[in-house]
Amino acid sequence: MPTGKVKWYDSEKGFGFLQTDEGEEVFLHASALPAGTMTLKNGTRCEFGVAEGKRGMQALSLRVIEAPTSIAKGSRKDAEEMAIMLEDVIKMVDGYANSLRRGRYPDDKQTEKLVAVLRAVADQIDV
Repeated sequence: MPTGKVKWYDSEKGFGFLQTDEGEEVFLHASALPAGTMTLKNGTRCEFGVAEGKRGMQALSLRVIEAPTSIAKGSRKDAEEMAIMLEDVIKMVDGYANSLRRGRYPDDKQTEKLVAVLRAVADQIDV
């Protein structure tokens, strides 16, 4: 069974391409993904069957061998720092929600700050 890596995969379109260890491109349709898998990250090592399709080689019954290592995961803050950050985020979001409960949106500066903090925390949490 051939092995290779995910070259790219678009979950919205439901297809992408694999690159075999020999350098060949293989079409990957969503129907070939393992049950419960909705998307694949670029660089994911996998094993797959191959068949000749209308436009060339097409992957069949893909099996993930190894997910790519996450750069973000390696540069994460430690758990205690993240807990403190999340507590601060909760306070910020709560203050924002209180303004909304009083029938008004917070000013643009406060909104920009909240959005920046939420993005930074999401980047730390994302794997």
